[in-house]
Amino acid sequence: MNSAADKISIERIFRYPVKGLSAERLHRVTLQPGECLPHDRRFAIIHGAAPFDSQNPQWLPKTHFLMLMRDEKLAQLKTRFDPGTGLLSVEHQGRQVLHEDITAAAGRRSIEQFFAGFMDEKYPKDSPVGLKVAEAPGHAFADASPKPGTLTNKYIHILNLESVHDLERSMGCAVDPNRFRANFYLAGAAAWSEFTWMNQVISLGGARLKIISRTDRCAATSVNPATAERDLNVVKALKRGYGHIDMGVYAEVIGGGDIAEGDEVVPPAAVG
Repeated sequence: MNSAADKISIERIFRYPVKGLSAERLHRVTLQPGECLPHDRRFAIIHGAAPFDSQNPQWLPKTHFLMLMRDEKLAQLKTRFDPGTGLLSVEHQGRQVLHEDITAAAGRRSIEQFFAGFMDEKYPKDSPVGLKVAEAPGHAFADASPKPGTLTNKYIHILNLESVHDLERSMGCAVDPNRFRANFYLAGAAAWSEFTWMNQVISLGGARLKIISRTDRCAATSVNPATAERDLNVVKALKRGYGHIDMGVYAEVIGGGDIAEGDEVVPPAAVG
């Protein structure tokens, strides 16, 4: 547990505009009740045969999408989305290889063709199914399935950096926190103390969030985000070292507000 003298703060903020692609760092963000970070998981590259209806969007398991658990090659790409213009930029090995409007039909076709080529060994260009850019107004392509008693399926993913450091000590090697693809990375909390916040309210900057579940991890965490190599078995290490495969927690925004890097995080006992 944290003492009254301890200060927990937000060290980094990230969003992931396209599910499975690279993180974008934000220095500040405004959260709204029942919503995820603006533009977080707004788009996905979906298998053409997936049962996704943009007019009636429903949560689907990650196996229907391009994603790191199966498609580690995606980590070779560095992407950037501009909400003002709709432009998605993709770099590979330091060179820009794509710059298209993901919100426009022509741009989406170019993006689909690029990923069909980039992932050709798994999704051949001549496949009758192919890959499609998916988006639906108001929908987020969340990894977490809908949780009982929550308002929406739009969650915030929170990672306690000290828990990652404890895992590093257990494994005897460095573990890049970006393997866990969280939205908020917290500094100053005791290792694993976030698991004691379940079903309670915390404050992040000017927002209030209810912790709703622990985050169970998958093979995507084996992929090094810097090299795109599968170099660590994080799930096995968690199970061996702690008897579970969880790292991080999901939360739901119940009170909106502005949040910036460096803002204080107030745990449940202090929020009241």
